[in-house]
Amino acid sequence: MGEMLTFEPTREQFGIFWKYLIQPNVTDVDYNGSQLWITDLKRGRYRAKEMVTEQFLHAFTHNISNCVNKQFNHANRILEADTRELRISIIHHSVAASGISICIRKSPCIVRNSIRTMLAQNYCEEKILQLLINCVLAGMNFVFGGEPGAGKTECAKFFMQFIPKEERVITIEDSLEIHYADINPGADAVELRIGQGFTYTDAIKASLRQNPKWLMLSEARSVEVTSLLEQWSTGVNGFTTIHLDDLRKLPDRILNMMNNVNDADRMENRIYRYVNVGVLIRKCKDEDGSVRRYIDQLCFYSREGTKNRIYMLLKDGELISEELPGEICKKFSHAGIAHPFLCEKWELYLREGK
Repeated sequence: MGEMLTFEPTREQFGIFWKYLIQPNVTDVDYNGSQLWITDLKRGRYRAKEMVTEQFLHAFTHNISNCVNKQFNHANRILEADTRELRISIIHHSVAASGISICIRKSPCIVRNSIRTMLAQNYCEEKILQLLINCVLAGMNFVFGGEPGAGKTECAKFFMQFIPKEERVITIEDSLEIHYADINPGADAVELRIGQGFTYTDAIKASLRQNPKWLMLSEARSVEVTSLLEQWSTGVNGFTTIHLDDLRKLPDRILNMMNNVNDADRMENRIYRYVNVGVLIRKCKDEDGSVRRYIDQLCFYSREGTKNRIYMLLKDGELISEELPGEICKKFSHAGIAHPFLCEKWELYLREGK
């Protein structure tokens, strides 16, 4: 995890990278030692024509290392830093045979998705969007899956908008990408940042004493998922993202993260009981070459008596069922939601521009 830079990035400091970083659809700027590559939400990934000089690379890395007060040389080969909206990772040429490697990822304080744009871009059909908003209003636990770069965090940020502002939300991240307080002004939010001596597991356990209603883990990667499930079992709601290519693999994926699980069956049962909603995001290229993101799979997980079951509603982006688990129906009922596929606040949210 990088140190937080104390300045706002400028054209002078970021040089040739700047013209791409200021473009709203650019998410990543990468240099591999000889080529500059750009990731754009619309165009996808493409090679830039500009040449990056040794003089600029030396000035750029020297500037970043000074800002975080860390050396970058043959003995200190990794340099990482964050600004408010950028995550910077640099690998020294002494260990990168192709030359110095630089990755800059943008995480702007905005919500890129909206109801209108998602419907216009065939992200999902309207009744599915209304169902998922109702799931948030009913206080369900979400896991957003997908491959790297699919748009899991952006999807999660969109649905976080529908959490009532009086419900305390605690976010836990190693690099600040959610920006919950910024995109939800006036909300009761606590943003925790993982660092040396303060792990994901430490943060999750500390959160329990901070009166949370929602716990947002930026990404489930390892054994901290055990603590996350423990929190959710207490009645705290939450979101997390996970690298995944099929929602039916989620229970096994989580079990594989848990080291030294003595009772795998019991832990699997907890997954089906406390993970409510699974959403799988995919991206593809349309015929015109533009990149499109969409909800490929949607399911509910359910522990029913002595059996675990997955209720798949969407598959390959198509609605295949509207059957909901009994426990999920109870959650809707307790939240006063009579029609899960019909959000009563839909018109209000549209007027608010969500």
